[in-house]
Amino acid sequence: MINRKGEICIRGRNIMKGYHNKPQETQAAFRGEWFRSGDIGTMDEDGYLYIVDRLKDMIITGGENVYPREIEEILFQRPEVQECAVIGLPDREWGERVTAVIIPKPGQVLDAGKIKAYLKGRLSAFKVPKEYLMVKELPKSPTGKILKRELRKSVSLPLLKPGKDK
Repeated sequence: MINRKGEICIRGRNIMKGYHNKPQETQAAFRGEWFRSGDIGTMDEDGYLYIVDRLKDMIITGGENVYPREIEEILFQRPEVQECAVIGLPDREWGERVTAVIIPKPGQVLDAGKIKAYLKGRLSAFKVPKEYLMVKELPKSPTGKILKRELRKSVSLPLLKPGKDK
């Protein structure tokens, strides 16, 4: 569908037949002859496909889908942000709560209230992180990719909330 977000699924003669010696992963990756990429994308009127985010990184809060990459791209516009990751953490009321984990640039201090105000002007209210955490490093793979699953496991520290950070 045009301009609607959904999982990118592909088929064709050049698609792999499966994962080597991993029948369960192969079965999960295919729906009939369609390969489920795990990527969320949208297609414009001209047929161009845009990758929005990874399906496994999508946050569902209060029944709304939140794509972390959208928030991260806006956070990177802030002068005090060197690196960041947006994750969903369990929440009894909302299912998941949107949480921003930020590495500040050297010499910069995170002011969660200012960052939240900045995001409120650029995002729908349900996408604005409820919590902000300043860290010195993010868990990464050998290729430098942020390991969000590891980050979710490690975030059990007190989080900064707008107006309460020091």
